Amino acid sequence: MGITAMIPDMTIGQLTQEASSRWGEIWDPNATRMRILLLCPRKERKMMELHGDMVEHGQPVMAVFHRPRAEAPLLEEQGFDTRAASFQFVDISTPDLGPWMQHMVSNEGWIRGSIEIASTPFSVGLPTQRPFETERTLYFRHPSLPPLEKYFLPFPVESLPGKCFVSLPRRAAAEMARQQAEVLGIGRLEKPAPEPEPAPPQPPAPEIAETPAPVETPEEPAPAPAPVEEAEEVAVPLPPSSIPTGEPADEDGPEQVPLPSQTESPAATEETPDESTEDVALPETVAEPEPERSDLEVELRAFFQELIDAGVEPSEFMDDARWEDLNERALAESLETWPILLEMTAMGQ
Repeated sequence: MGITAMIPDMTIGQLTQEASSRWGEIWDPNATRMRILLLCPRKERKMMELHGDMVEHGQPVMAVFHRPRAEAPLLEEQGFDTRAASFQFVDISTPDLGPWMQHMVSNEGWIRGSIEIASTPFSVGLPTQRPFETERTLYFRHPSLPPLEKYFLPFPVESLPGKCFVSLPRRAAAEMARQQAEVLGIGRLEKPAPEPEPAPPQPPAPEIAETPAPVETPEEPAPAPAPVEEAEEVAVPLPPSSIPTGEPADEDGPEQVPLPSQTESPAATEETPDESTEDVALPETVAEPEPERSDLEVELRAFFQELIDAGVEPSEFMDDARWEDLNERALAESLETWPILLEMTAMGQ
């Protein structure tokens, strides 16, 4: 799937020149690209604007719509009603053309052909135009529209100004972000690896403390073991000091030693239930609120739901007078309308 964005006051030529700086590694300057013309019923134009959201593609796809005004009589002379159709020029990578058109050709019966793109004659009297050489290009038309042999433009396709719809490959964008994060992560993990090595040099510190000790050992070698024995003797008289009976010191001492541990153990047991109660209370705060929907999304879902309940087909949603305003506001807030529509129709709401 792709991510479609609208860029106002732009041309396909400008986007092509700025592609490397805009999209970085997503854009392949060596990829073979082509421009095609799509003729769709005017009521399906909004669907065509977001077509890239439903198609997997590897390179950015750029598209611009053109509405014939002064050129309309030239098309009507060929038996084509310009008020029934929308004309979209698509700049696309050649390998992405198949996936881009697969659904329309296989499921909707779109017809493939070739058409001449010619410069509008000066006799039409356009205020501004730039002549260019006639070129033949590939075009696809909806089966409800008649064939067209020649299409007229005031400027070359790459110079047509207007709203450009750019569909970026979601998978490629996500993969690029993942690779960049991975590279940064690995670079940071390699540096701390040598840091634990300085831990072993810390043992020399106790060695410095031992150096003054051997200075005293040569002067008094024998008294070193003596304090160890005295320490044992001192530990024996300590328990009888807390007992009124002082004569049986050797036997009562070891029996009275566990007594303080028993007095401490109940204190510990009394504290443990307090800690356990605190642990039990923690899970009660785990619940997290669900993300709230914006006012625009709530309004958009209500609009879709109203039409679904009325039995209106999704392809006819764009005929509703409220759709254009909702779609423009959604584009301004970067809210994708097509996934919401697919979700609600798929769930049978």
